[in-house]
Amino acid sequence: MNVFINALGVTCALGDGADAVRAALWRGDAPQGGEVTELYSPGRPLQLGTVNTALSLPDDTPRVHRTRNNALLYHAALQFMPQAQAAIARVGPARVAVVLGTSTSGIAEGGVAVRARAATGAWPEGFHYGQQELGSPAQFLAGVLGVTGVAYTLSTACSSSAKALAAAARLLRSGMADVVIAGGADTLCSFTVAGFSALDSVSASRCNPLSANRCGINLGEGAGLFLLSAEPGPVRLAGCGETSDAHHMSAPDPSGAGARAAMLQALERAGLAPADIDYLNLHGTATPQNDAMEALACAAVFGADLPLSSTKPMTGHALGAAGAIEAALMWLTLVDNPHGRLPPHWWDGVPDPALPALRVVAPGETLGRAPRYVMSNSFAFGGSNSAVILGAG
Repeated sequence: MNVFINALGVTCALGDGADAVRAALWRGDAPQGGEVTELYSPGRPLQLGTVNTALSLPDDTPRVHRTRNNALLYHAALQFMPQAQAAIARVGPARVAVVLGTSTSGIAEGGVAVRARAATGAWPEGFHYGQQELGSPAQFLAGVLGVTGVAYTLSTACSSSAKALAAAARLLRSGMADVVIAGGADTLCSFTVAGFSALDSVSASRCNPLSANRCGINLGEGAGLFLLSAEPGPVRLAGCGETSDAHHMSAPDPSGAGARAAMLQALERAGLAPADIDYLNLHGTATPQNDAMEALACAAVFGADLPLSSTKPMTGHALGAAGAIEAALMWLTLVDNPHGRLPPHWWDGVPDPALPALRVVAPGETLGRAPRYVMSNSFAFGGSNSAVILGAG
């Protein structure tokens, strides 16, 4: 069975909605997205991939689901709500599944509540412990859509929403659903920023993937959401690969073996050879260990000629939502792009001599034709690896 992505919604540091994100993605004069702010790190300005769009929730949203994370999801869902409602009417609410990825859920609300309790001795009105539950996003969205099929949330750190797309394909192919709403959302909060700062993994300036001068990530936030089915659409979910290193709690296997295996698995499932891929979106966090591992893996699978880039200098690293947001960027690369404009790799241009040579995409670079297949990598703590291949429908 072919699995198609029939519609998308996206909100991230690059913009709100497909048109705004596309316009910012293709800017060739300077990297777009993000800002330097102390909002989540008082006294320490950091480059973060913030979303400044006004967000809201339906008036009847239960307190347990009233989180900024769910508001981001709802905002993305509104961008294709007519298509979603038509699909639900066609197959029935029991045949529509929801699979989402997140790593924060309502942690931001929990942090605010803990600080309020420390100051006043009481939990603030409006706080519900269940806001922090990782399962909340899927439960919330299923309720908003009025669907009763399978609904669950994956939380495998930075591979979460890429794995949600793979799970959606399995649900469709197994016959457990006829339509799946899949993707993910994550939101910035002080807890997350402090945690990655404690790991000494955060760059104060715009991150610099693959550079000899790279020094860490820019955290980000956003949501990417997709409507998937067997009905032909503009983009096909051609193949997915998922592996686990079990190497270290936070560091990737330096050999890149798990990452390489995930990419090869995705190619095999798609029935493609490495030469069939037109562009690769790197996980590209700009940490010393990730970039070293990923460069080795990509060189082993694709050699030195495949155009590739990291888009995290523009979006920030949205953790559990990163895979979905970058899948949305891949959608934009495949759809209405007859000259094959490619997402640029913004960096200082100083390659790390310890890494294999790779062909990074320059601003304004094109294929000279419409892309056919693109791949996106997502790698996570604990060695959770995912590679997703999208093809023109």
